[in-house]
Amino acid sequence: MLKDKIGMIFGVANKRSIAWACAAACAEHGAKQAFTYQGERLKENVEKLAGELPDSLVVPCDVTNQADVDAAFDAVKERYGRLDYLIHSIAFAPKEALEGEFVTTTREAFRTALEISAFSLTQVSLAAAPLMTEGGSIVTMTYYGAEKVVSNYNVMGVAKAALEASTRYLAADLGKQNIRVNAISAGPINTLSARGVKNMGTLLGYVGEKSPLKRNVTASEVGNTALFLVSDLASGITGENIHVDCGYNIMGI
Repeated sequence: MLKDKIGMIFGVANKRSIAWACAAACAEHGAKQAFTYQGERLKENVEKLAGELPDSLVVPCDVTNQADVDAAFDAVKERYGRLDYLIHSIAFAPKEALEGEFVTTTREAFRTALEISAFSLTQVSLAAAPLMTEGGSIVTMTYYGAEKVVSNYNVMGVAKAALEASTRYLAADLGKQNIRVNAISAGPINTLSARGVKNMGTLLGYVGEKSPLKRNVTASEVGNTALFLVSDLASGITGENIHVDCGYNIMGI
């Protein structure tokens, strides 16, 4: 399905990461991929995981540093010559902003969350577009907290709402280059980043009970959806937000 395709993955922290599930699904179908990591703390994990896949590339990239972003895409161009898809799975807000009430969010926490979690999609899309010479696909990860209030999600919900709006505007801008941009709204998954949200265990239990499928979604199910979106099977889909949450989002009271 992805034989000879080149992808770039942002957001792998460890083997439980949604980004890794996406990368693994794409690799299984023939893709070669570049991986970024933010900070030396994550370098070893990412290198070890990427080493399990053929012809992979690992490059540092802190999206708050434009020079890092430029260098990462230059490395991809030098290694592979082009890019067919990009998966954006990065988000961050200070821990104290992910508990208590949203109204207490500080200016600095708001700026940080929006820059890293939302603006970075536009940032990497702009850098990726010139390498997608034969068209391409960009997929980002969002969450239901962008649409409805989720306790303790707070400023991250606002950032994800901005991310979802960015997906639509980017799809409109990049469509003329045959580049598709879509978002996956994954249900809660017990990842490293999710543990930063207070009472995540309670949320997992509630969603598992209330969703139509009576369980929580798995990272591999999200990865398979990303595989679909970056493949030619999804050639007519852009600007969409696809819920992969065992149906939780359709439920009312």
